[in-house]
Amino acid sequence: MIRIGIIGIGFMGMAHYEGAKKLKGAKVTAISTRDAKKLSGDWSSIEGNFGPRGGQEDLSKVKQYSDYHDLLADPDIDLVDICLPTQMHEQVALDSIKAGKHTLVEKPIAIDLKAANKMVKAAEKAGVQFMVAQVLPFFPEFQFAVECVQSQKYGKLLAAHFRRVMAPPKWSENIEDFQKLGGWGIDLHIHDNHLISLMCGVPRKVTSRGIENKGYINHVHTVYDFEDPNLAVSCVSGGIATRGLEFAHGYELYFEDATLLFGAGTMGVGKNKEWVVSQPLTLITKNGQLKHPKLKGGDAWCAAFTLELQAAVNALESGVEPEALSGALARDALKICYAEAKSIETGRSIPVK
Repeated sequence: MIRIGIIGIGFMGMAHYEGAKKLKGAKVTAISTRDAKKLSGDWSSIEGNFGPRGGQEDLSKVKQYSDYHDLLADPDIDLVDICLPTQMHEQVALDSIKAGKHTLVEKPIAIDLKAANKMVKAAEKAGVQFMVAQVLPFFPEFQFAVECVQSQKYGKLLAAHFRRVMAPPKWSENIEDFQKLGGWGIDLHIHDNHLISLMCGVPRKVTSRGIENKGYINHVHTVYDFEDPNLAVSCVSGGIATRGLEFAHGYELYFEDATLLFGAGTMGVGKNKEWVVSQPLTLITKNGQLKHPKLKGGDAWCAAFTLELQAAVNALESGVEPEALSGALARDALKICYAEAKSIETGRSIPVK
């Protein structure tokens, strides 16, 4: 049984905790938060841009630590799951690695590239698994897309367009201040850069246009340049939508023998807020047939987090790092974000290095 300790109980910490309830061969045995109410099980203050608000949790069988160092010192913890605000990732991850713990940290890996490199190198030196919880490839529609690209079941991928947009979030103090997160060009858009790199490899260079605010990119349109000159990939992502478009994501994938479409998001505010599927996952075959693929995973709001955590647990058992959770790949996705920012600043195509 892999024993997991979660550090940080906000929306992501709650999502990981709920997702872990359905794990095979693992369970959460400890949590750490400085919030006394959350340590007592009162999670009613927690909310996010999807899923339910928090409620009352029975933590009678879970160790509770107000100081994360005490959790790291617990010999009964096998995997440390860091769900803290981004600016805290570096120090806590390095402390976890130094303690000899296998470590999973929420996305983005960091805001600063030097910090990301430091974490990756520290884990390599310590001989522990260091993974980054880039959850997007574990959402059923995106998992299906990745599998189609990697298996080439419908031939080579010829072109793709991705979309990830939202209104500036208001559900917590940490998430409202985009400067703490590196702007939406990192915090939100790193999902796209990671997914694209997982599907197609890390691009050679990017050409981007976008909107800057206080030194951070909050909206970006990017064209990616790969070794294959015939592969056309683009993305739009940002946090400048008006209230009511709380969140939306989707894609168009064009294969040699099929086209794959998907789009959905949270729209409306207050009582009018609802999850809207604007384009159900649709596979159009080369003979014009429309198919709606049967997807893996459950329909629970935290199902993708269960799959993500299960991949991390399986990695500890097998000793093989899952590509979708690779710390190095998460670091490379951050490199792309910085290349995009430079491209917007200079008006030129910028190498990813």
